[in-house]
Amino acid sequence: MRAFLRIVSYVFHPLFIPIGGTIAYFALAPYSSLEQQSGNILPIFILTVVIPIIFFFILKNLKLITSIFAPSIQERKYPIYISIGLYLMILYKVIPQNYINEVYYFFVGLLTATMAVLVLLFLKFKTSIHLLGMGSLLLFLIGLSIHFEINITLAIGAFSLFSGLVATSRLYLKAHNVPELVIGFIIGACSQLFLFKFWL
Repeated sequence: MRAFLRIVSYVFHPLFIPIGGTIAYFALAPYSSLEQQSGNILPIFILTVVIPIIFFFILKNLKLITSIFAPSIQERKYPIYISIGLYLMILYKVIPQNYINEVYYFFVGLLTATMAVLVLLFLKFKTSIHLLGMGSLLLFLIGLSIHFEINITLAIGAFSLFSGLVATSRLYLKAHNVPELVIGFIIGACSQLFLFKFWL
């Protein structure tokens, strides 16, 4: 059971949320050019998955973090600083090259949520970034379903189930308590919900 829940934590790691939302957009969008897809998916994958993994090994070698899950409040600050910098780079350098309104505001939401987590860290509150990511992607999927008038109820239902599974895994592994999970999900979901008015 413990091994399965650890796998869940890895599979739904926050690293994969930005590229997951980007791919979800292109999978659901009725119109998108190959240029837009290649101009967004590859650089976003490099900036949100490859580069953070490289930074992780650097930080681990410097003994600034001990695990990919960054268990302590101090450890969590470094990945969050890096995430904010990378999100800003995506918003100012990557997306403007092949601008897509929906993807742009998805990343604005992720940036806003990440900055909120950083503020809470300075207040000594350790928010669940796993649930923040799940809440962000779940609301983005709901927004895309409404926006493109596509019925993806099964996908939304499945992702809701996965969100509960991730929450269970974080509790079982004693990585977070219930308030940290709930606050993380709310921050992620609300950061996307409040931006719906700009692209829906």
